[in-house]
Amino acid sequence: MVGTAAVSVAAANAGASAQAQSTTATIDRHSTQVSFTVNGTRRELTVDNRTTLLDALREQLALTGTKKGCDHGQCGACTVMVDGRRINSCLSLAVMHEGDEITTIEGLGTTSDMHPMQAAFVRHDGFQCGYCTPGQICSSVAVLEEIAAGIPSHVTEDLAAQMQVTDAEIRERMSGNICRCGAYANIIAAINDVAGRPA
Repeated sequence: MVGTAAVSVAAANAGASAQAQSTTATIDRHSTQVSFTVNGTRRELTVDNRTTLLDALREQLALTGTKKGCDHGQCGACTVMVDGRRINSCLSLAVMHEGDEITTIEGLGTTSDMHPMQAAFVRHDGFQCGYCTPGQICSSVAVLEEIAAGIPSHVTEDLAAQMQVTDAEIRERMSGNICRCGAYANIIAAINDVAGRPA
């Protein structure tokens, strides 16, 4: 009888151990270690494979300047720059960015040392509630870099000519960043200011 009980306990322990190993294996299969540079600092994370870059930045790195708006890539509040190009971080998985250079609003400047675009937004009152502003600023910086690099937009008329900053180009390129407060005119003025055009 004692022998039977001992066998039963051993079997139960073996089953519990196997279940624990199975659970660990499941967690490991669905998680990945990823490393990328965020605002000049190398970061290593273990993330669920389904974690968006937006959630990794906000929830694991506490960089809450990047906002979650629609979570469908339609509002632009989550805009960050990856290797110099802007993306909607809510539509991109963190595991896709191994080795990438990521810049968020926190990496552009500080209150004591603002990026020229941040200063222009303040100067031209390019915000009201401020929720969309981090995405608007990141996108604005990228817009001027795209134009300088000669990347055409839908409204670019002459693909062979040197790209110019115009109100039409700015409006088209910024159309993916929604401001529900309606500060669009002041946002355009801020971008023109940084571009050296009359605001």
